[in-house]
Amino acid sequence: MNSIDIEVLRTALQWQQRGHRVVLGTVVRTWGSAPRPPGSLMVIRDDGQVAGSVSGGCIEDDLIDRVASGELALHRPQSTIYGQTAEEVRRFGLPCGGSVQVVLEPLGASSALEELLRRIESSERVLRSLDMASGAVRLERARGGEGLHFDDQVLRTVHGPQLRLLIIGGGQLSRYLASMAVMLDYRVTVCEPRSEYHEGWDGLPGVTLSTRMPDDEVLAMQPDPATAVVALTHDPKLDDLALMEALRTPAFYVGALGSRQNNARRRERLLQFDVSQEQASRLHGPVGLRLGGLTPPEIAVSILAEMTAVRRGTDLAQPLTDWSQSASVCLMA
Repeated sequence: MNSIDIEVLRTALQWQQRGHRVVLGTVVRTWGSAPRPPGSLMVIRDDGQVAGSVSGGCIEDDLIDRVASGELALHRPQSTIYGQTAEEVRRFGLPCGGSVQVVLEPLGASSALEELLRRIESSERVLRSLDMASGAVRLERARGGEGLHFDDQVLRTVHGPQLRLLIIGGGQLSRYLASMAVMLDYRVTVCEPRSEYHEGWDGLPGVTLSTRMPDDEVLAMQPDPATAVVALTHDPKLDDLALMEALRTPAFYVGALGSRQNNARRRERLLQFDVSQEQASRLHGPVGLRLGGLTPPEIAVSILAEMTAVRRGTDLAQPLTDWSQSASVCLMA
């Protein structure tokens, strides 16, 4: 669940507390090209106000009208499908003939939104189970590998940080990268053993400061395929310690700041510390996409852009401007 969806849940809770009737919409299935993935959230207030999105604008107006009229989700959760016919695809402007199924849930005291948000904000991953017949909700700690599941009787959704980012170094660039990563649903750890860089990290929401040595922090963190590691100190004594351990893990992204020449020398050094040629080739360095950025915020954007491309399986050898296979193009057409 990303920070946009957390804001949707916060908005829903605020509307409930003001006495409004609120319906929560969750995308549970998509077929073909769909503008929003399963798990996307939207809330509809009794007066037609909305927050979030389940289709990028294609079906929201129709959902608002059907909820306001009491056709959908008046007393218990219901599901509805858009795009089942060619006429619906034309009417709602669904991209590339796609279809989307949405569960609509009338929220109440038993919806447990306040408890869910409290646990999310404590960096806990939470499994929320909704019984479609009764509307009853159960919350429990999510286990590794769990995700959205819908079988027409029960809707299970996982909430809270699902990605992890370990940043080596607590300098200015790290602050921008950490802040932006939190907005992309990363649980961020900044590893900085140098005391002169510790000031100010305590007040950054969603970010944990570690004072361990970088190799110890990587070993303690045990990076998995949902973890990224980025070394930003420019100090080989710190960066290389983290990289030599991180490159041996299943982390989906390992990167290091520095020029091409510096990173070539870094790879040569790593080979002397039991890092294989194959492992060393996984290093993204210079870190980030070549966007022409010069300032720390611009460089942070380029790093997160490359991390996103790698996580989504984008072929970085191909031109990034070729979006012909992307649902975004279908949505804009």
